[in-house]
Amino acid sequence: MRVYVPLTLPGLAEAHKAGELGPAPLLAYAVTPSLREWYVSDDIEELEYAALSRAAAASLRLIATSPGTARRRVVVAVDVDDRAASAVPGMDTATLGEVKIDGTVRLKLAAAVHVDADDAVADITAAADALGAADQGDDDAQFTVDGAEDHELLWYGVQEIPNLIS
Repeated sequence: MRVYVPLTLPGLAEAHKAGELGPAPLLAYAVTPSLREWYVSDDIEELEYAALSRAAAASLRLIATSPGTARRRVVVAVDVDDRAASAVPGMDTATLGEVKIDGTVRLKLAAAVHVDADDAVADITAAADALGAADQGDDDAQFTVDGAEDHELLWYGVQEIPNLIS
């Protein structure tokens, strides 16, 4: 099963140093039954993209709670054994596609790392700053948060992590 683990750049640096993603239980996103039902598509690429997008939104939340953290979303795509991941039950939009990984995951098993480009930093900063107000129902703040989704995450190979964190 391909899972998408939301991180920050400092979190990626820690994972790189440790050689693993963790500690357990590890929050990730994947194509779960509830995500399939919500997204209403049989196209696996579209579903995988939806899971990646959910992880990018979770990365934004990590950034928002970490002042001083680089304002670039980070998602690590990794393949794990199906038995290692358990879907969070329910159709709550906050947990769609969410899975818990029972153990740590070796970083060398990662398929890719997805990171915002430098030109996304201003919009990601604004979105992180507006997240609290958006959660309280502020439509203007929600518009700012949604603007983060206008930026596609770039794809990097695992061997490029040292360049991303330096």
